[in-house]
Amino acid sequence: MELAITLREPHKRAGLFGAGDCYLRRIRAAFGVRLHTRNAEIRIVGEPASVARAAAAVERMQDMLRGQDYLDEADVELALAEVQHQERARSPDSLVVFTPHTVITPRTEGQRRYVQAMLTHDLVFCSGPAGTGKTYLAVAVAIHLLRTNQTSRIILVRPAVEAGEKLGFLPGDLQQKVNPYLRPLFDAMHDMMTFDQLKRFLVNDIVEVIPLAYMRGRTLNNAVIILDEAQNCTPAQMLMFLTRLGHHSKMIVTGDDSQIDLAPGQPCGLIDAVQRLRLVEGVAVLRLTEKDIVRHRLVQEVVARYAERAASSREAASDNMAPETHQRPSGGNVQAD
Repeated sequence: MELAITLREPHKRAGLFGAGDCYLRRIRAAFGVRLHTRNAEIRIVGEPASVARAAAAVERMQDMLRGQDYLDEADVELALAEVQHQERARSPDSLVVFTPHTVITPRTEGQRRYVQAMLTHDLVFCSGPAGTGKTYLAVAVAIHLLRTNQTSRIILVRPAVEAGEKLGFLPGDLQQKVNPYLRPLFDAMHDMMTFDQLKRFLVNDIVEVIPLAYMRGRTLNNAVIILDEAQNCTPAQMLMFLTRLGHHSKMIVTGDDSQIDLAPGQPCGLIDAVQRLRLVEGVAVLRLTEKDIVRHRLVQEVVARYAERAASSREAASDNMAPETHQRPSGGNVQAD
């Protein structure tokens, strides 16, 4: 793996590297990596885990250098010790991202199973209520795989379906038109990399955002592809999306089948795909519950109360049905088990 780090304060290069680059040699010896410097950039080459540790040490040393002109040997040893301590304390489910000193870890047992499924399966379906971390953890795994050189790009996909409101014509190019639908994905990415990094990745097509309708005809190799809000795609759209999977790629499909915004009578592609593929080898199907909600504590109560009301409404509707109605196919969306 090779990772490039741009110096925040290039004029302090000598203070960061030490006399005769002695601090860089110390990092090289501590983590078993190769270091190459040019102008305002350090390139770190080695095994992914070693490169990540060495990069964390460089970033910590840059933090220490802020407000002073040079580092001493005690500063360097402290930076190395902090990185090694963090490594020992880190959970085996930790996800390394681009933001310095930031590690994403699952907070519930359901989230832990979800992360493990994404790391070990090429196709993962995850459904569950709002606030359970479906999208956030999918983005974190994708960035972790990119950061550790296990994939070469990330593709973020969403169906362009409004949640009950018709927004009408949106001005601008394709990126500007789909930006409102993709904001949750961008919000997650901003927690895991700097604005400049994300902008650079978008320009170089390392990170690509695209509406579901534009996926037809593509084959996506060596990529992590995330389909968010999948409850708002039809079975035909889901089939089209799933058949884009190429070699050395992963697909993560997330959605909340209690918040379907499709037209009445239109079947839900997420529910249909889960029913068809849940027993296929290599496919992981997970459902997060109210216990996995990690937003404000009131979100759990909101989800629970709405679920109770929906269950009561379904029971009342079932009780009021005429006997012959049960013999006709339902016009509503198929519900998951």
